[in-house]
Amino acid sequence: MKISYKSILFCFSLFGFCAFVPAIAQQSPTPINQNPIATPWAAQVDKVLPLPEYPRPQMVRSSWMNLNGIWEYAILDKNISKPVGFQGDILVPFPVESHLSKVAKAVGAENHLWYKKSLEIKIPSKKGRTLLHFGAVDWEAEVFVNGTSVGVHQGGFAPFSFDITAQLKKSGKQEIMVRVWDPTDQGPQPRGKQVNKPGSIWYTPVTGIWQTVWLENVPETYISKLKISPDWDKDQFRIQTDLEGGVANQKVQIKVLEGGKVLAETMGNPGQELVLKISEPKSWSPENPFLYDLEINLLQGKKIIDQVESYAALRKISMVKDAQGFQRMQLNNEVSFQYGPLDQGWWPDGLYTAPTDEALAFDILKTKEMGFNMIRKHVKVEPARWYYHCDRLGIMVWQDMPSGDMGNNWESRPGIIGKGTDKERTAESEKIFNQEWKAIMDANHHFPSIVVWVPFNEAWGQFKTREITEWTKNYDPTRLVNSASGGNFEMEGAKITGDIFDLHNYPDPVMPDPGIYGKIQILVLGEFGGLGLPIEGHTWQEKDNWGYQSFKSEAELLKRYEKLMVDLQKLIPKGLAAAVYTQTTDVEVETNGLMTYDRKVIKIPVEVLKKLHQPLYQK
Repeated sequence: MKISYKSILFCFSLFGFCAFVPAIAQQSPTPINQNPIATPWAAQVDKVLPLPEYPRPQMVRSSWMNLNGIWEYAILDKNISKPVGFQGDILVPFPVESHLSKVAKAVGAENHLWYKKSLEIKIPSKKGRTLLHFGAVDWEAEVFVNGTSVGVHQGGFAPFSFDITAQLKKSGKQEIMVRVWDPTDQGPQPRGKQVNKPGSIWYTPVTGIWQTVWLENVPETYISKLKISPDWDKDQFRIQTDLEGGVANQKVQIKVLEGGKVLAETMGNPGQELVLKISEPKSWSPENPFLYDLEINLLQGKKIIDQVESYAALRKISMVKDAQGFQRMQLNNEVSFQYGPLDQGWWPDGLYTAPTDEALAFDILKTKEMGFNMIRKHVKVEPARWYYHCDRLGIMVWQDMPSGDMGNNWESRPGIIGKGTDKERTAESEKIFNQEWKAIMDANHHFPSIVVWVPFNEAWGQFKTREITEWTKNYDPTRLVNSASGGNFEMEGAKITGDIFDLHNYPDPVMPDPGIYGKIQILVLGEFGGLGLPIEGHTWQEKDNWGYQSFKSEAELLKRYEKLMVDLQKLIPKGLAAAVYTQTTDVEVETNGLMTYDRKVIKIPVEVLKKLHQPLYQK
């Protein structure tokens, strides 16, 4: 990918720089953890401009301004309409409960979290619009610019933006305020592993801004959305470009490049799906994660009105019957056994937010070095740069929908009647789920590393399984759908809705009976393992840590893991198509990780893991 992010990081010339408010004394917070551990990157966090990288690598412009850094905050009763004062400083974009935020204070459903930032923005001399972008805010956010509300957004895992041009003053300080409400586990919204009383597999709440906040200057008519879909069988890309503020006689020009050389070029109307065929195509795979560069121009006659840069990859994920008649996963029409860790994406210092971009890429890089070819991103959605790192490093991703509105019964066995139940959701709850699932799929459609969508896990808030699964398949036919990971299977005879039959079992590997189920859907072991080993000095708390099966030494852990790999390998020729080991890292009191929570200890050497995993991919 030719985009030079270093050249973009400080392209603030259209905007000017922020004026930061001096730090003031904080109110005494309710601590989240009295003795937190920290990753090696915590000390590298820039206190003026943390996470300075361009946050949207799938659609890059040069004129932007990063608003991360020191903001003011207040936690107030939600009946208070607006704060008259603030309680201290917070380091954005780290969640208010995290230690990197410098607050580490709980909020609760009865309160609102308020943010304020005053800054100077140089208004461009040419006509244009100023957009205020949020990577993610958990969960409901209302944004004010110079005292005027510019909009309300609900959803903790998808990006959103507002056009704030009309609210900006012509000169002087501009004021941005954000009001956040997050009921955590007291509301029906998707929230993943967050609970108000953490323990076991449930973790600390995350409230407020947890991804980059940034300003972007765009023309009056600008490219607002790209939808890039690879058509591997035909060696082509299908690309749709949406505009905001479009006028007559405008055209979209798209170029596909490799190393600066134009390989394909086309032009068409905005909103029209354009096709670019690639001669001598190169496929994307974990072994060769090749990415093409894209240049998209909006033209008025011969004049370029707007331009964005992007990237894309040619890859195909599909299912096929093998010689035994069992369904297998194919990548680029080749059967590929997929094996990867359950990745929670939590950090002891930043909770949902990695301390630095290097830290964000670290888990992916180590996963790849360990010999995995896939990651299951578990009931969390990551910033766009995480998926970009997966794309460039070459690792496949199963993307879960964050769970919420729980309370129904779970049945892990197929074909059992009388235990597993669907959640009876309210109309509001269903609407929230559907809107956020669509927003997540839209925001992440771009990334070729994502090969499987997972709407439900272990019955957590599961409802209308067949309807949700069929909608997901129809909305994105370029990927497979794992409808119900771990149980509460929606069945017609031996057929489960969706493409995948996903069984969970701890600690040992097992699989559904291929003679009954394997000829209809892909058989996978969606969770197993969970071998626990607390490492002194590297745990969230000093005692009462746990694993699905716990050990006292790294030697014991390795011996047990070796046995799991031997047993797992035996299942592959019988029809097992993929497996997910729990898990990448320890998380809070859960010590099932291949790495400690602070990422300072890898419990089984990387080279040993890679050697153990290689036989799984033999054909």
